[in-house]
Amino acid sequence: MTGADPWDLAQKVGEALMTRDHAAQRLGIVLEEIRPGQARMRMAVAHDMVNSHAICHGGLIFALADTAFAYACNARNRTSLAQSCTITYLASARAGDVLTAVCEEAASSGRSGVYDVRVVDQEGRLIALFRGQSRVVKGKILETGSAGRGVGEA
Repeated sequence: MTGADPWDLAQKVGEALMTRDHAAQRLGIVLEEIRPGQARMRMAVAHDMVNSHAICHGGLIFALADTAFAYACNARNRTSLAQSCTITYLASARAGDVLTAVCEEAASSGRSGVYDVRVVDQEGRLIALFRGQSRVVKGKILETGSAGRGVGEA
């Protein structure tokens, strides 16, 4: 992977993450686009995702935003974890809505990064704003050695 095109590397990292991301798979979250420091994810709000108020559970909106954040901050093949996250809900989503989370890196210094995520519905209505702070830890998503093994794979 040394010397790889950053956009191509981001694509490969996104594919590797998605194959191992069982939570995103279970929620029906789809990776639409990934670039260094950026990611766009989509999730359809199913009937079993709404709460007693007949609106999408906030934790599931958070999960979508957090997933976009995770892919964006790992897109450069440096294993990054969430250090802290906040979300502000601005509108409700309902069953049948399709939500899109777009994450962009706002700042990066050393091992720390700050990322902003906008969650919108299919009409472009702003549902939530999320800010995540990441921390780079040891390891890579894709090993630079032979066989293209990922972290934790023998």
